[in-house]
Amino acid sequence: MTTAAAQLLEDRIRRMTPVSAPPDQQAEVVALSRLLGGANAQRKPATQCKLVGPTGEHIAIPESVFYVLERVVEVMARGDAITVVPVGKQLTTQQAADLLNVSRQYLIRLLDEKRIPYTKTGKHRRLRIEDVLSFKEKQSKARGAALDELTQLSEDLGGYEELD
Repeated sequence: MTTAAAQLLEDRIRRMTPVSAPPDQQAEVVALSRLLGGANAQRKPATQCKLVGPTGEHIAIPESVFYVLERVVEVMARGDAITVVPVGKQLTTQQAADLLNVSRQYLIRLLDEKRIPYTKTGKHRRLRIEDVLSFKEKQSKARGAALDELTQLSEDLGGYEELD
């Protein structure tokens, strides 16, 4: 990876932009997911996990890091994007808006309506990642329930003909 590409990736991670595998790398990610899943199933409890660095050096990794890598690759193998966010982290309003995929102005309105808790540090608002993710989950569930209700209503009113 070039220095410019590495810096771009680092910037995306810092902004908590979801990362997904490009189409030309998807097959490799799927293969890696299978390999990691199989390695975990066959691994003995005392086995030390290792990564091989770019110059061939072997780097021991803790078991917990192996599980995180396994989960990241599993999600990416399905074609989904992933964001790594430290739990307990305080977010700026822009970071929270990016995570929720809403404008910063809309997020501020949600904060003013007390729909998401926050604290103030001087003039700046800070949000706990747990609160933002909890709000995101509630919104997703509410959206799913509303879509289910609309679908049922449409079916009840004969909006869909049966397919043979």
